Amino acid sequence: MEDILQEIEAFGVEARDALDHVSSLEDVRRLKSLFVGRNGRISNLLARMRDLDPALRPKVGKMLNELKCLIEERCRELEERFESGAKGKGGMPIDITLPPRRFVSGTPHPVAIVMGEIVDVFVKMGFSVFEGPEIETEFYNFEALNTPKDHPARDMQATFYLSDKFLLRTHTSPVQIRVMKMMHPPIAMISPGRVYRRDTPDLTHSPQFHQVEGLLVDTNITFGDLKGVMGDFVRRTFGDSVRTRFRPSFFPFTEPSAELEISCVACGGSGCSVCKGSGWIEILGCGMVDPNVFEAVGYGIDTYTGFAFGMGVERIAMLKYGVNDIRLFYENDIRFLNQF
Repeated sequence: MEDILQEIEAFGVEARDALDHVSSLEDVRRLKSLFVGRNGRISNLLARMRDLDPALRPKVGKMLNELKCLIEERCRELEERFESGAKGKGGMPIDITLPPRRFVSGTPHPVAIVMGEIVDVFVKMGFSVFEGPEIETEFYNFEALNTPKDHPARDMQATFYLSDKFLLRTHTSPVQIRVMKMMHPPIAMISPGRVYRRDTPDLTHSPQFHQVEGLLVDTNITFGDLKGVMGDFVRRTFGDSVRTRFRPSFFPFTEPSAELEISCVACGGSGCSVCKGSGWIEILGCGMVDPNVFEAVGYGIDTYTGFAFGMGVERIAMLKYGVNDIRLFYENDIRFLNQF
């Protein structure tokens, strides 16, 4: 008697647990047949009652009938739930036994990945990170950076003007001016962020892109210090095998100015379509801070010197990942973004 009672109790626990974890109408019907069908578990237990003491058969029979009713009621509820939920748009039937659609998880954007890597390199060198507004005044965006209204260098940066007073910043250098007006040297800072220029979108240009610009100001800072920092940045970003060189250039807020070039990451410097056969690729502009910039923020030009640099994040990302069209970063094509 005790054995069959324990078996019935164990079977009841097993049946309830199995029905609580079904995932389809097919599962419900299979378990219903297994538990309360013609040749199911309940039928087998009922058949064993003929071997019991006649005085005990009513108690065992009552337990089995109650358990059978509970299982049948639970199966009926589950069948109604799955059948009512198996109608799609327009009343069309849905096969709920089909596997679900693949869940697509998000991934960091390649531009965000590279910007984070660049910031991490300079933070490890001791640079602090500062951010500023994307809507700027002409003073911070141009005049304090040695680019007055009549300066021909303004032709280099076609600007989005919002009003007579405000514009969308064309670089993140205004953050450097704001920091220098708030702090005294020594200063070692970078300013990552989004910038805007009136460029026609093509393979290498976009009216909106991202920059990381940097500034170091102290006593006795030389071009040699600039070369050392830039060389370390290139090694940490592109590897020890990449060579660097500086070519004279012009920027209104640095003097002397230079463009930093690296040996082509695609061909190793032998010449290819990426470097246009030269073996070299320009990655950023840099130079010693022009004394006029120091005067605009109240720094003594006889006391302090410094260097500044600025790079396009998309430019670095294109080189690191072998992307040949900057527009791919902004088209939100999941097939492209999933590669990162």
